[in-house]
Order: sequence, then C-alpha cells, then structure tokens
Amino acid sequence: MSPSSSLVPALAAVVLWLAAGLGAGYWALLAWGRSPVTPVQAVAEAPVVSDTASVARALGAVPQAPTADAAAPAAPPSSYALLGVIDQSGPGGAALIAFNGQAPKPYRVGAEIEGGLFLLSVDRLGARLGASRAGPPTVELSLPLPATN
Repeated sequence: MSPSSSLVPALAAVVLWLAAGLGAGYWALLAWGRSPVTPVQAVAEAPVVSDTASVARALGAVPQAPTADAAAPAAPPSSYALLGVIDQSGPGGAALIAFNGQAPKPYRVGAEIEGGLFLLSVDRLGARLGASRAGPPTVELSLPLPATN
C-alpha cells in the first residue's frame, strides 16, 4: 500500500467534516440573528417653496415706505444695470439692479428705485420700470448674456 492511497480517504473525511461544520454554523448563525421585520413609515417631503421677501432681506433690501405716486423725472435707461431676477409665478418677484455704476441693490416689485422709477414687473429674462406703480413701463432692462469661451 502506498502512502498516497491512504491519504486520500483521510483528506476526503476532513473536507466532508469541514463542510458539515460550516453548514451547521451557517444555519445556526442565520437562526440566531434573525429578528422580526418591522416596516419603516415613509415620510413625504414637502415641496421647497422660496420666499422672495426673505431672499431680498438677506441680500440687503430694506422695506420701502409707501410714497406718493408723483411723476418724477426718470433717469436715462443707460444708468441702470440689471444683474439678476427672482421670478415668482404670480405678481411678485425681485430684481438686483445697479444704478450709475454703484453697488447693486435688490428691489421687490412695486418698490421705488433710485432715479424716480418703480419696479413694475420681472420675468426670467428681464425687468420693467415705470414712472408710477400703476403706469405703463417706460424702461425695459434685460439680463446680460452669459459669456462664452
């Protein structure tokens, strides 16, 4: 009898006992670690709504006191620069407007802008200014085109 022929049954026995032990251990751990499943309640998220008044205050706008709608001389349109708008689905909104090269300031629709004009309306492309809150727009400002490389 050769030594390799007596080694094969012993090696087979070791492999079988190892497989049996690992199988028993797997099923024992599976039974021991199992707990009842508890469903988790899903919470629906509320849609995000932006408050333009808060954004305008955060950008430095101060509430404008109501003034008389007197026809003031309007500044030429070239002295205004529109830098950004916040368009709401409705009559509200705000615009970031610079006057005569000064630092830009945020204005809500209906607010008086330097130079005697009022911000009448905004949309995603620009803003319209007029000599009175209820009058027709006399100046239309559009956003600058984005720079291309």
